[in-house]
Amino acid sequence: MSEKEWRDRFYEDFSVGDVCKHRNARTVTTYDNMMFTLLTQNPAPLHLNHEYAKASGHERMPFNSTFTLALVTGQSVADLTPNVMTNLGWSEVRLPAPAYEGDTIYSESQVISLRESSKHSQAGIMALKTTGYTQEGVVVIEFTRTVMIYKTGCVPVLPRPEPIRKS
Repeated sequence: MSEKEWRDRFYEDFSVGDVCKHRNARTVTTYDNMMFTLLTQNPAPLHLNHEYAKASGHERMPFNSTFTLALVTGQSVADLTPNVMTNLGWSEVRLPAPAYEGDTIYSESQVISLRESSKHSQAGIMALKTTGYTQEGVVVIEFTRTVMIYKTGCVPVLPRPEPIRKS
């Protein structure tokens, strides 16, 4: 599918087996790793101390894995879930290799299931298998994410405010 076809999809627009190579990639930096680690109050020296990382057998400082989860999830949102009602959760999170500072992270997702919501007639439930990988193709994260996504014509529409202009 082309990028345009992935934009603004609703529940009915997806099919099991659809694969989307997400358009955004991101090079992760020392600053990203440090800020996320400190903001989340994670005191692990593995993400804060280059010498500790080397002593632990890493060539470079490994990236905080919860940032990797957040980054790869975020990469999928513009393509797959801008019309989400709610995120229902993650499962089967695997970290087969570390991501390192300086890696560029790419991702892709496959629709693995679709079903009607029994509680919300305006939405359906979609499960996605998402894979994040480096510029070298090394898989650094895989997970399943389940979302409740609006059906066509059911997404809330909010009026857009206009700027107040002084005459």
